[in-house]
Amino acid sequence: MNECSTVTEKLKAVWQLARLEHGLMIAVAILIGALIAGRGLPPADKFLFAFLTALFLEAGTFALNDYFDLEVDRRNRRMDRPLVRGELNPSSAVYMYFILVPAGLAASFMVNMTCFEIAAINVVLATLYDVKLKETKVVGNFYIAFVMAIPFIFGATAVSPSIPFIIFLIAFIAFLSGVAREIMKDVMDFEGDAARRTKSFPTYLGKRGANAVASLFYILAVVLSFIPFVFSIDSAYYRDYTYLSIVLVTDIMLVYTAVSIISRVDAKSLGRFRKISLLGIFVGLVAFLAGAFA
Repeated sequence: MNECSTVTEKLKAVWQLARLEHGLMIAVAILIGALIAGRGLPPADKFLFAFLTALFLEAGTFALNDYFDLEVDRRNRRMDRPLVRGELNPSSAVYMYFILVPAGLAASFMVNMTCFEIAAINVVLATLYDVKLKETKVVGNFYIAFVMAIPFIFGATAVSPSIPFIIFLIAFIAFLSGVAREIMKDVMDFEGDAARRTKSFPTYLGKRGANAVASLFYILAVVLSFIPFVFSIDSAYYRDYTYLSIVLVTDIMLVYTAVSIISRVDAKSLGRFRKISLLGIFVGLVAFLAGAFA
């Protein structure tokens, strides 16, 4: 019983280190991009290798991120991090990076050369972020948001040489939501970042000012989510009430988050609202997925 419990705890810690729930969301984003660009289900092998690319690169670079963030996470008492809790050795994060990143690049090569080039560029940017760019968090915020947006384009590129405009719109909505979530995280981590002299939105604007900017990004993402329904930029979403009904759930969650964080700057509240926004983003993926299947 104890051995089973230990194995389960280790697997849970690895999951948390790799943020595999993000990998599942990335898989959905890739599928949406492939469905829209290919106007139908992508070839199974293309989707499999595209998914493995995203999963391996995401897991490896998140692990490296936690390795370099260990001292800051300890100051911020980030007990949701397995390295902080001591459940995994810091060296295990480095091993994950050097095993999973090459595996991800190999998987991208099996899709096509364009996907390999996108993956290689992302590896360089991700590594620079983990090692250095995060010290300027304003830059890092936009990089993380870029990581949330690129899977849609990656999925489209996996099946088609041309990318429909709707893909760029969806990617931009994901980008805006990603920036908002990262700014909220900066407010949560403000004390630890200040000790490390890391520049972030709350450093320049204060906690309330930073949350106001995050709210603005959320609201802009909500506004843009209506464009595919109102304007005939893609027949799959134009006046598609299935898409509208699902995306409204996302919009309600993001508006609720945007309004709530204006007056709440404590880490506990912001952590809860970040979870709500993440759920909202996932529901948004379902909305775009439903439209793509229409």
